[in-house]
Amino acid sequence: MGKLSFRIAAFLLYLTSLLPFPILYLFADLIYLILYYLVGYRKDVVLTNLRNAFPEKSDSEKTEIAKKFYHFLADMIVESVKMYSISKENIIKRFPLRNPEEVMQYFEQGRSVILATGHYANWEWGNLIASARFDQVMTVYKPINNKNFEGLINHMRSRFGATMVAMRNTLRKMIELKNETFLSVFVSDQTPVRGETQFFTTFLNQPTAVFLGIEKIAKATNYPVVYCHMDKVKRGYYEATFKTLSVTPKDTAEYEITTLHIQELERIIQQRPELWLWSHKRWKFKPEDIQR
Repeated sequence: MGKLSFRIAAFLLYLTSLLPFPILYLFADLIYLILYYLVGYRKDVVLTNLRNAFPEKSDSEKTEIAKKFYHFLADMIVESVKMYSISKENIIKRFPLRNPEEVMQYFEQGRSVILATGHYANWEWGNLIASARFDQVMTVYKPINNKNFEGLINHMRSRFGATMVAMRNTLRKMIELKNETFLSVFVSDQTPVRGETQFFTTFLNQPTAVFLGIEKIAKATNYPVVYCHMDKVKRGYYEATFKTLSVTPKDTAEYEITTLHIQELERIIQQRPELWLWSHKRWKFKPEDIQR
């Protein structure tokens, strides 16, 4: 897509974001029908992931989870569009933080915080609420090939002041901010590049390659690691709860922090599996593939 075409598309997206939520959710209902019934968007990936993650569940139970997931995905698509124009007051109303003091206690001690979360509930709104409620937020993201689209998404994520930092520049940026207190946000369940894989753990009933970035940075900086559990309350409304995983990361054993944040995500997914990103090709390779 050329620059002019992209700017027109971005403008139309902005106009769409101005629509009230009830209208957007009518679109979401249509998107659900298209994704699940007409196109079958990555349905084979979703069902394979569910079969492997929950072998104890019946086929009807897994189908029900899949349908709920596609409803959630459709809602998230229109909610992500809404990020283009939603006000700070509205996002604060729709996404309360249940215990912000869990993070604030470290700021009051003059310590920055590493926040781990996953592709669960509305993680995109999570970026907005973090920068709407905390003074300095650094959001770590994985670059994509389409730089126009990446720029648009990062613009929406940073509307309330978040600093967007590509994964490869994370530690460098943290060093720049070493004399300030800030919150760094990591989505911890992305798939590593095969050549980068150094650690496998059991996650959702199968061997899973895990990024070690959070643990490495936590040990290097000794910033406390806090997990953010985002949950859906009802359509268009979420909430976040914080839980400290490590106060002094430098004192932890190897892979301890990584195991802690992966286990926390797994526990959350098992409670409400429909809110995780099952269409993600999370298990691209196995431990034996790395050894070849």
